Amino acid sequence: MGIFDKFKSGFKKSASEFTLGLKNIVIKKEIDDKTLEKIEDYLIQSDVGTPAASEIREIISKTKIDPNKDPTEEINIILKDYIIELMKPLENFDFFKKKEKLNATLVSGVNGVGKTTTIGKISKILKANGNKVMLAASDTFRAAAIEQLENWAKKIDVSLTKSSQGSDPASVAYKAVEKAINNQFDQVLIDTAGRLQNKKNLMEEYKKIANVTKKIDSGAPHDVILILDATSGQNVLNQVEEFNKIIPITGIVMTKLDGTAKGGILLAVAKKYKLPIVALGLGEKEDDLQIFEAEKFAVAFTQIS
Repeated sequence: MGIFDKFKSGFKKSASEFTLGLKNIVIKKEIDDKTLEKIEDYLIQSDVGTPAASEIREIISKTKIDPNKDPTEEINIILKDYIIELMKPLENFDFFKKKEKLNATLVSGVNGVGKTTTIGKISKILKANGNKVMLAASDTFRAAAIEQLENWAKKIDVSLTKSSQGSDPASVAYKAVEKAINNQFDQVLIDTAGRLQNKKNLMEEYKKIANVTKKIDSGAPHDVILILDATSGQNVLNQVEEFNKIIPITGIVMTKLDGTAKGGILLAVAKKYKLPIVALGLGEKEDDLQIFEAEKFAVAFTQIS
């Protein structure tokens, strides 16, 4: 299955439900004010967010809809073009490229977003692009997290720095970055414990991990990636807000987009925060993490070629 097919397959649930919902609203050839209001409400219900929904409504109202064509398809074309314009600047292909010097990446997110698995999948892409990769098991609260990361390291044949459960997470990160510099690694990905964004003590510890890496490399962490779960809906906006306050986020990965009918949440995040989108999780398999491309996402989401 090619990359585009994976995008289409991953968004099938969102796209089919979204298009069906629009068809039920747009039953007349002419788009009047009442229909526009229903479209806007439907976009908001689909987790697209109020600002984006209002903009899309405005664009539809100013666009001449061809009465000889399917109005639902015409609206989907408008939506596709809107998504591309909004998200094209947020593509971040550079993240996966071969680095000239060490790039230390701090990976964060709340509990249950698929963070450790996503790190493994990211590492596989980085390695395929010629990077020498190390993983740092700084989620020392759970023995299962250390074991899971170790399994990924073995599976894709990359290095791992770990310590025993209950060890200081910051010390593991420090050791990993130090070892990575001394052994000329290109990438080190630091797994951090899942934490609720409103728990002050855990967020302070998260900040400590970042500060410790600066002692070895003043530019570290060079990337701060936040993993988001699409099935969490509008709650992800609050997660971005709170994590960004602690350490500025340089990119996001959204997982479980294949498991929700409300893939519009990515639009809401893009519109509000304009953060680079590194990749999208479109399934459970090892190769189901896809580097984000705005056009592929737009076409898959709207099912309009």
